[in-house]
Amino acid sequence: EKQHVCKICQKGFIHAGNLKLHMLTHTGEKPHVCKFCQKGFTHASTLKLHMLTHTGEKQHVCKICQKGFIHAINLKLHMLTHTGEKPHVCEICQKGFALSSNLKSHMVTHTGEKPHACEVCQKGFAQSSHLKQHMLIHTGEKRHVCGTCQKGFTCVFTLKSHMVVHTGKKPYSCKICKKGFTLADTLRRHMMTHTGEKQHVCKICQKGFTHVSGLK
Repeated sequence: EKQHVCKICQKGFIHAGNLKLHMLTHTGEKPHVCKFCQKGFTHASTLKLHMLTHTGEKQHVCKICQKGFIHAINLKLHMLTHTGEKPHVCEICQKGFALSSNLKSHMVTHTGEKPHACEVCQKGFAQSSHLKQHMLIHTGEKRHVCGTCQKGFTCVFTLKSHMVVHTGKKPYSCKICKKGFTLADTLRRHMMTHTGEKQHVCKICQKGFTHVSGLK
């Protein structure tokens, strides 16, 4: 029996102490204040969890990969990456996602909306992570460095493609002449020698070239 009832919303509680704490949600009172940032909280337990963001303590650890999290809910969401479970499904293309935030970002690909704009060149992006990656073009920062030759790259994907140069592998083969290439882009340009396509055209005389080097 819940004999302690809130007079405002009629929610019942077994203990009087719980009703007292509940009343703070109506009054807006936040008696528990963080000593670092002065942010207030209704409950002491919420303040305790908040304090972990300042101390950096990550007490919730994944048993599979040992990655730590401040909040239990974040660990729960992280576990989906190991189980492969994707409960959030796009209604348009049925693609599944582990996190609802990822589904939300994905939906922009269907609407064509690009809410994240570059302040330098005004180019728009569907996702903030893509804008962040794009900004490196303007800053010149190359944070992804090859461990073999120390060459830096703006994008991790470009670094990954570059690594094939050191292995000697040529995974991209021409279907016509069987010639192998390290990069997919090199194969694409090579195919033009077979198709005769000349996409680089001189604006003055309209002469076409297979490679941009020929146009120069």
